Parts: sequence; C-alpha cells; structure tokens
Amino acid sequence: MYKRILLKLSGEALKGDSPFGINPSTVKETAIQIKEAYDLGCEIGIVCGGGNIWRGKTGEELGIERAQADYMGMLATIMNALALQNALEQIGVPTRVLSALDVQAVAEPYIRRRAIRHLEKGRVCIFAGGIGNPYYSTDTAAATRAIEIGAEIVLMAKNGTEGVYDSDPRKNPDAKMYENLTFAEVLNKNLQVMDSTAASLCKDNGMNVLVFNMNKQGNIVKAVKGEKIGTFVNNK
Repeated sequence: MYKRILLKLSGEALKGDSPFGINPSTVKETAIQIKEAYDLGCEIGIVCGGGNIWRGKTGEELGIERAQADYMGMLATIMNALALQNALEQIGVPTRVLSALDVQAVAEPYIRRRAIRHLEKGRVCIFAGGIGNPYYSTDTAAATRAIEIGAEIVLMAKNGTEGVYDSDPRKNPDAKMYENLTFAEVLNKNLQVMDSTAASLCKDNGMNVLVFNMNKQGNIVKAVKGEKIGTFVNNK
C-alpha cells in the first residue's frame, strides 16, 4: 500500500450530473471514498481542478486576457477545495486547505514544510490555487506538489474514464485502453494523460502516475492499495 499519495481530482469530477458547478452529493460521495483511503493510514494530499466552474482557455476565447483568465481559474480551485474540505470534516477527517494564492481568510498559505508537517500529523492537505502563476494547469500543480511533499505516486482520478486510451472511447468504440505506459510514450504520442509540462516533471523526477475512474465505488482505495486498475505510467 502507498503511504503518501497525491490525489488529482478533476473539477468535472465534482460537478456530477450537473452541467457545471459543484454537486453536493457528488462531493460527499468523493469525500467518503477519500475517508476510506484515509482510514487505511495513508497520508493524502489533494489537488482539485477548477474546470467545473471556470477554465482559463474558455476565458481567453471570450476575449479575456489569458493571465487574468488563469487567475480566475485558480480562484475556482479554491472554491472546490473549500467544498471538499467541508465534506471531509463533516465525516470526521481533519483537513487543511493550503493555497498558492494569498487568501488567508479561508486558507493557509502554501508552505512546503508546513504541508509535510500537516501530513505527518494525520491531516489531509488540499492544495488550491494551482502553483500561483498563470499559464500552468492543475496537472502541473499536482505533479509539482507530489514531488515537493515526497508522495509515492500521483493518482489521477478521472470522471467516467477508466484509464488512458489510444483514441477517444466516446467516439471510437474500438478504442484500446493502455494498462502500462512510459512517460516517453505519453509525450511522443501526445496522449491525454496530463499536459506535457506535468508529464515532463514526473518523468524527470521519477514520479509514477495512475489514471483511473473515480466514479466506480472503491476505486480510490484500490488505487491506494496498488491494485491493478486503470493505466499505470512510469519511466520503465
């Protein structure tokens, strides 16, 4: 079993069946799955996306300056982090939100050593605000935070997707799912595991990644236990 992990939750995973926004029942179900992993003794860091509320690229298409649109996306991740924190604490999981953006009224500033100390004390750490700079995705934030806190693996929880495919399974019924990949293959084939910056960070720092479907009950626990689900990506 992994002792310390970084769980990457897409913003879309928190909207459930809603077209956008935060679905309370979906957030609650996600929190219950995280608690099951927490109860095993796993130290858990979490990075939430913000795509259920706002995407920087969408803002750019609407004529908003890209940097400004990205900052708006960072604020969306803070909203998701606070919603998840509330759901976790309601079921007895001690949680801290640490933000790369300065919003001390609702979250602690991200300080690496403080985050590690929280994890050692048995608190789930939710890392919000991306990395605090525009032009970087929350995939890059997940890879960066995982490396900084000494996580053993990045668990990329997808919304309804079992793993990584050679083509879009929603459009191609014959799409093949990979069980194992290398980061070189991810980058050379331009597979949609994570953005190239995040993939390069993981490759250069020996950080493994597991892509799996979080909508299946118990999959987070299975991932933490190292069971064979989804697509495993490493340097070998």
